[in-house]
Amino acid sequence: MLKQYDPQTAKQSILKRTPPDEFPVSQRVLDGITKLFGESLTPEQAVTKILKDVRMNGDSALQKWTLALDSIDREPAPVSTEMIQAALGSIPPAQRDALEKAAARIEVFHRKQPLTSWFTNDLGGTLGQIIRPIQRVGLYVPGGTAPLPSTVLMSAIPARVAGVNEIVVVTPPNCALININPPVDPIILAACAIAGVDKVYLLGGAQAIGALAYGTQTIQPVNKIFGPGNLFVTLAKRQVYGVVGIDGLAGPTETVIIADESANPAWVAADLLAQAEHDLLASAILLTPSQSLIKKVIMEAAKQLEQRSRADIILASLENRGGAVLTRDLDEAMQLANDYAPEHLALSVSEPWRWVEKVNNAGGVFVGEHSFEVLGDYLAGPSHVMPTGGSARFASPLNVWDFVKIVSLIALDKNTVQSIGPVAATIAASEGLDAHNHAAMIRLEKSV
Repeated sequence: MLKQYDPQTAKQSILKRTPPDEFPVSQRVLDGITKLFGESLTPEQAVTKILKDVRMNGDSALQKWTLALDSIDREPAPVSTEMIQAALGSIPPAQRDALEKAAARIEVFHRKQPLTSWFTNDLGGTLGQIIRPIQRVGLYVPGGTAPLPSTVLMSAIPARVAGVNEIVVVTPPNCALININPPVDPIILAACAIAGVDKVYLLGGAQAIGALAYGTQTIQPVNKIFGPGNLFVTLAKRQVYGVVGIDGLAGPTETVIIADESANPAWVAADLLAQAEHDLLASAILLTPSQSLIKKVIMEAAKQLEQRSRADIILASLENRGGAVLTRDLDEAMQLANDYAPEHLALSVSEPWRWVEKVNNAGGVFVGEHSFEVLGDYLAGPSHVMPTGGSARFASPLNVWDFVKIVSLIALDKNTVQSIGPVAATIAASEGLDAHNHAAMIRLEKSV
């Protein structure tokens, strides 16, 4: 169950960052790789082989790996528009209404983000930046232990707001739904319909990333790939980077709650359990100077766990990756949080706005107990795709800017060339680049 730590011990355990290459891989996974490939390989090596096969053999490789890994023998083909729309009509009205309300909030939020080209004449001639949407993006939507329509909305809607020309979703087929056509939870397809996704392919794992990056006979390559996934998806994204852009390398999800004695222990416990519910590697951590609160939260968490359907996952997550840290004061709690750079940082304190200005590293900050992280997961407004693994030190949550490019505009006039051309020639000469120097000087000579 939830264990208590002192700050120093926490830094060496639950608050210690592990590089992606050093993340533990279970023996079950390693044995599965050996059985699949007939030789002992690391996950990185296995992904390399799958990507090479997809690059060389296209659709046939996708079909082979989907059968081997997902136990479904299916030729690569987009899910028809009719099936996607039918899925939207098949889900319960309450679910559809919830998805549509979430989609509306997400869209309104992202349309507030400034996204305009600009130009200036202050430096001679015209200079500026032209904003252009990426033409074609691929969104990976995990299958995992639960369908995630929210990930579709949180990724596809910012792309559509940015003006992306074509949005492609890949999501693993579900062998448990093999008698359904297509074999995927209808709520995923319903979310695709609401979000305006153009094409959906039932592909998962490294082979799906390979298809998006290299293209096949059926699937056109994209310009940038987005979305979280398991270890093999993350490794595949890293390997194809450069061929295509990627949003980042997603790790297990994480929440840090900073709380004081004013916090509601039942709410804090509920938020920790909700985070731990994601998967075995999720991190749910409480930082507080209140020993009394820790005791109450531990008791509440134990009581609430008995009623949760995914109790086994929650328990494993809390025991291995979660905990409560007793800090000297709230300042120390904030310092620990900034050092850890969590995906989600919740401020369950009596004066939360006082602490917002002290937040340096977090994917998202949830201000006050009414701004709980679950609302951020589904419909608060900002995308729930946030930096993990400590990357909040340098990365941002998914937003409209991720789906556009900046094109620099340089349109100088004759007078400006006369003024700055000699400067360029001098710098070129200092670098020993004679042709650069000549290209600047020849214009000056012709301008005389």
